[in-house]
Amino acid sequence: MLKVKEFIRDFGWPRLIIFFFLVFMFIAAPFVGVRLDASFSDVLNRFGMNAIMVLAMVPMVQSGCGLNFGLPLGIISGLLGATISIQLGVTGFGGFLIAVFIALFFASILGWLYGLLLNKVKGEEMTIAMYVGFASVMFMSIMWLVLPYNSPNMVWGYAGKGLRTTITVEGYWLRVLNNFLAIKFGEFFVIPTGLLLFVALCVLIVYVFMRTKTGTAMTAVGSNPDFARASGVSVDRMRAISVMLSTMLGAVGIIVYEQSFGFIQLYTGPLYMAFPAVAAILIGGASVNKASMLNVLVGTFLFQGLLTMTPSVINSLLQNDMSEVIRIVVSNGMILYALTRKTKVSK
Repeated sequence: MLKVKEFIRDFGWPRLIIFFFLVFMFIAAPFVGVRLDASFSDVLNRFGMNAIMVLAMVPMVQSGCGLNFGLPLGIISGLLGATISIQLGVTGFGGFLIAVFIALFFASILGWLYGLLLNKVKGEEMTIAMYVGFASVMFMSIMWLVLPYNSPNMVWGYAGKGLRTTITVEGYWLRVLNNFLAIKFGEFFVIPTGLLLFVALCVLIVYVFMRTKTGTAMTAVGSNPDFARASGVSVDRMRAISVMLSTMLGAVGIIVYEQSFGFIQLYTGPLYMAFPAVAAILIGGASVNKASMLNVLVGTFLFQGLLTMTPSVINSLLQNDMSEVIRIVVSNGMILYALTRKTKVSK
């Protein structure tokens, strides 16, 4: 009994309630005409699409910079990598890798500058990060119109310049990860093996990095900056590295998302993408100053699971297509819950 109480205390009642509600959705699905195999396959796919952007929260949280509401800066780097890759006309896995490498280049520069900015505003990082994220998206809404792209698959046809709002990756690197070593059971259940392996690789890289000398120093800075400074650790440098790493993970994450989703969404598309990632890691058990790989995996699965299953089950139950309305309500409800719960804890 004592062990059960300890488990509930460590895992938390809110996450247990969300978990059991998700299980209930899976149990109820067949009774309202929703295919269980297709639903679980969709949850796995959405988990893989979003996990790396949730993972991008970890370095900044561990270094004491708080939740990365400036994630759109990394997403913009990923969008630059993706569009330049299409502009170059490289297809297949090579095109995907080129998009990633270009994105990492931009993300490393923007992330370092972003880190220097956050070092100037210690204590107000999350507020400034949100402003940076929103401002960068608005700035790029102008730049997407004036940058010298000329690929007919991306620019507006009637003008011959300026990128479209939505660009397809079909014919370039659509689902290159999802289809790699994919395992299919029946007609509807597909395990996106390559996608999950890529997520696992990124999680492993971050896990190992956080246990290196630099990663340990980064965590020390987040836990006790005065002690870290007295030990000879450069607090500002560790914070800047964490922000740069977070931005780079965000850049990779959006490209992984795009290859699975099938489209690149520009202009205001990245505006609110930080909020689901923040909610997922908080639901997974992280706080504003501590996060782990387990928080990322659990939180992403719970968040995306509910976001996938709830609209499908309720639509079938009501015999009415309200999927988008339900998805918005569930998504924003979980975001609101996650942020308010952790705000209380942090006090």
